[in-house]
Amino acid sequence: MAAPRVFVFAPADREGDTHRQLESAGCQLIVGKASWETPLGDNEDEMVSMARGADALIGSSIRSSPITRRIMESSGKLRIVAKYTIGVDDVDVEAATDLGVLVTHSPTESNWGAVAEGTIAMMLCLLKRLRERDTHLKVGGSWRDEHLEGLYLGRRTDDEYPGLIIGLVGLGRIGRRVGRLLQPWDLRVVACDPYVSDEIFASSGVERAEYHTLLRTADVVSFHVTLTRETRHMLGAEQLALMKRSAVLLNTSRGGVVDEPALAGAVEKGQIAAAGLDVFEAEPLALDSPLRRLGDKVLLSPHMIAYNVGSGLKPGIAWSTRSVLSALRGEVPDNVFNTEVIPRWRERFGGQSVLVNPVGGHGVGAGSRSTD
Repeated sequence: MAAPRVFVFAPADREGDTHRQLESAGCQLIVGKASWETPLGDNEDEMVSMARGADALIGSSIRSSPITRRIMESSGKLRIVAKYTIGVDDVDVEAATDLGVLVTHSPTESNWGAVAEGTIAMMLCLLKRLRERDTHLKVGGSWRDEHLEGLYLGRRTDDEYPGLIIGLVGLGRIGRRVGRLLQPWDLRVVACDPYVSDEIFASSGVERAEYHTLLRTADVVSFHVTLTRETRHMLGAEQLALMKRSAVLLNTSRGGVVDEPALAGAVEKGQIAAAGLDVFEAEPLALDSPLRRLGDKVLLSPHMIAYNVGSGLKPGIAWSTRSVLSALRGEVPDNVFNTEVIPRWRERFGGQSVLVNPVGGHGVGAGSRSTD
């Protein structure tokens, strides 16, 4: 039996442990040029060539050429596309489902929890003007300056200050964690998510709001949605015009959710007060991007808000590797994104192992399992 082919389209395992684990299970690896540090790599034609005859595709985010239908169609025996990351916006999931291919992702708490913590950090940095105060003191300015005044988040009883309104667009894992982290501030948190039940809103201490109402009323608007046809550019010029001039915009979800030129223009004109961004439509962010010229009005991060000691991609790499080996054994992994394809997939591949060394396959990550 021929060795199963695994195309690592965007490698991120610097030590190569999971590559060796796959090889010990009898897999033949084809490694692409993209990386986590610079998610650019092979073009679509090159990817088609490398994916030809592959049983599995695995990797981190890739921007040069997303995993398209054409790439997946280059192998008639493809079982799985496994992402090291939470997001699958660089995979044509609809095409994968149509082709009977599993798409898995890695929603490890060390990552989505870190995004929530990073969101709070960005929020506080912008509202409390921490960078401006630091710069003011280091350049030898006067001791205090009223222009460095920050904003108080929570409500106060002594002077009836109502506190800020935080608006969350998306109440999934990250949005819910942000809501819980904000509870000690005793402020009002509203959210828009038509796919989440009233029970989850209630248990999270969050009020339900219609999207445009949230934009009009919130002092901070924070995005926590996946990138789909529905959410692409859901914040554009029309929506920015609804926001308060004092409002702060945060996006730690996906760059394509926000129309970047419209946002840059709104911040530059003072249409909104500030923005904090960890994600961008094109990554790496172009050196001539207008967002780079907005000074302290924007807080920018190179899509690494989840990257902390003990988190980052490492847990997701291990989880995705286990998922690939499960699929190659003819078993459904525990982190399938397009769950609707599972019955069809079982008909095609269920119980059919292609591993040359199934002992090695079962040994990978034995006794451990990431949880969502």
